[in-house]
Amino acid sequence: MVEPLVFVGIGLLVGTLGTLIGAGGGFILVPLFVLMYPEWPPEAITSISLAVVFFNAGSGSYAYSKLRKIDYRSALLFGAATLPGAVGGALATGYLQAGIFNRILAVLLVLISVYLIVFPNKAKFSVHTDMKGDTERMIVDREHKVYRYRFYKWRGILISFAVGFLSSLLGIGGGIIHVPALTGLLNFPVHIATATSHLMLAAMALTGTIVHFVTGTFRGNEIKIALLLGAGAVLGAQLGAYLSHKVKSAFIIRALAIALFSVGIRLFF
Repeated sequence: MVEPLVFVGIGLLVGTLGTLIGAGGGFILVPLFVLMYPEWPPEAITSISLAVVFFNAGSGSYAYSKLRKIDYRSALLFGAATLPGAVGGALATGYLQAGIFNRILAVLLVLISVYLIVFPNKAKFSVHTDMKGDTERMIVDREHKVYRYRFYKWRGILISFAVGFLSSLLGIGGGIIHVPALTGLLNFPVHIATATSHLMLAAMALTGTIVHFVTGTFRGNEIKIALLLGAGAVLGAQLGAYLSHKVKSAFIIRALAIALFSVGIRLFF
């Protein structure tokens, strides 16, 4: 009974931290599993991680929908763009050797850690003066706060396709890439970007998981582990969404960044 409880606990941690900083949590789970189970093939780890990202992102999306912070039209548009990339990434994972997979993941973890250290407080992205773009949105949340912004539609579609491929290839979910892209390149207010990214993550992760199931890399033991992790992640996502407006997460994020940097260096060498 110890190991199942460990998986649920890991899922709870991944779901809480992932939702707290606006990501799916796969960027925590994948390197953790690579170190815990180095004998597992990359496609097994990524298939489990994508399934957990789906549970986490789906639960987080429900929590954010109640706050009325999701830009549904943009989520549908960009989410559709992630799907072809997600299919290609899931298929490509099987052709990666473990050593190459680890080094690609290591480089990405180091880049993510640097980003988190430089911008530990995601609220720094919440002020935008650039209203250029061909598409305009206006969102009114549950507290009647109005978010108005503009962005270039095709830029967002291309970014989303690339994020879908890379995140599905490595099983990291993609929120850790998509949120800064939405805020920094597409002028989304940070709270809208976080909520909208979760809905897109859910669709992308589900697509990647289905591809892994069809190709036979997500069966039996992988499904059991994913369900245990997913149970914890669903609870963690609700907790993370609640804590996102109750605590200052800068310290947590910086500590997480240091851990990711250490894991990235360890994986690379």
